[in-house]
Amino acid sequence: MNASLPTAVAHTAPWPPDEFEARLRALGAHYHIHHPFNRRMNSGQCSPEQIRGWVANRFYYQINIPLKDAAILSNCDDRQTRRLWIERLHDHDGYGDNPGGIEAWAHLADAVGIDRHALWSLEHVLPGVRFAVDAYVNFARRSPWQEAVCSSLTEMFAPQIHRDRLAGWPDLYPWIDSQGLQYFRSRIPLAQRDVEHGLDVTLKYFKTPDAQQRALDILRFKLDILWSMLDAIEKAYPV
Repeated sequence: MNASLPTAVAHTAPWPPDEFEARLRALGAHYHIHHPFNRRMNSGQCSPEQIRGWVANRFYYQINIPLKDAAILSNCDDRQTRRLWIERLHDHDGYGDNPGGIEAWAHLADAVGIDRHALWSLEHVLPGVRFAVDAYVNFARRSPWQEAVCSSLTEMFAPQIHRDRLAGWPDLYPWIDSQGLQYFRSRIPLAQRDVEHGLDVTLKYFKTPDAQQRALDILRFKLDILWSMLDAIEKAYPV
């Protein structure tokens, strides 16, 4: 996985912003909310071992989000974008009295019974998950910052997956301390804020037919990253 993404045959005239946005949002059909492992997880069919495997592997993604965002900042020559984007690092790493999203995920790991040392040692991280996450971070490092911003638009689809977990997990997995679900609660409003900025950048930057198709390819690439992570987890923790 790298910045050389396959490109489909482009349309001949640029889509107006509303249609371009609609096409971006339509890619939500490929979001990992539809992955068989996630569907089983959200219907109460996963064992404690499977839940722990998912939490431990997803942690590798969580701790790499700030590295991805820092890479975008390092490539970005637009001051206003940097002023907005740096909030994402604070969201995950923490700032002041806010411990941040990484610590919130560590609390989820506590709630499902993962030892802190085992979590932070990354001993449970699967090669396929590591490869997928590293590919995403490398894409952000090597691509124009606007393309890396576009790849973040999977946040458009995230609030629903968080709502599903908040609505279902307390009854489906009563052995999980509900206080450990705070990460999901916190991300719903933050995702909406992030989407507004990411969409603004994407709609303004990708203006030509080829560029708009490139944006769709980039978003599909990121969706494939998330899907392939669950492929690896599903294989390692079968039913």
